[in-house]
Amino acid sequence: MTSTKKFKVMLVCTGNTCRSAMAEGIARKVAEEMNISNIVFSSSGVGAMDGVPATDYAIEAAAHWDIDIRSHRSRLINKSLIDDAQLILAMAPEHVQQIISIDRGSVSKVFLYKSFPEPFSPTQERVEDPIGGTLEQYNQTFLELDEVMRRIFPKIVELAKTHD
Repeated sequence: MTSTKKFKVMLVCTGNTCRSAMAEGIARKVAEEMNISNIVFSSSGVGAMDGVPATDYAIEAAAHWDIDIRSHRSRLINKSLIDDAQLILAMAPEHVQQIISIDRGSVSKVFLYKSFPEPFSPTQERVEDPIGGTLEQYNQTFLELDEVMRRIFPKIVELAKTHD
């Protein structure tokens, strides 16, 4: 019998309009390419206002790689979203620390995006925020997010299998 339970991964940044929105789109595309349907990706921000669309440059950078994030709307992270996720990947150390401050019990499932699956350390490398930058900066951030997602995706799939 095949499990129909979904493994939920949440990507987190500050405003949920650039990094985590693009990373969510990338993750969904990689899952589609690999024919993985038991992992669900979402995103939120530690300083987000609910309902804000992704930035124009985030939408444009993603569209260049055939990823459509025009319908994305930001969400402020909260305890309920943290509880609902089995894995949380944050873009910067301060995001991890803020998530843990909201829910101390989440410490075992929160990782820094670029360092997953290594346990969190405040000295690990962040994904820089392109907000206010040029389209070229957004493209560079997109490519960095894509490269990391493709590297860590097999580890996400492995973790999802242990949660069946």
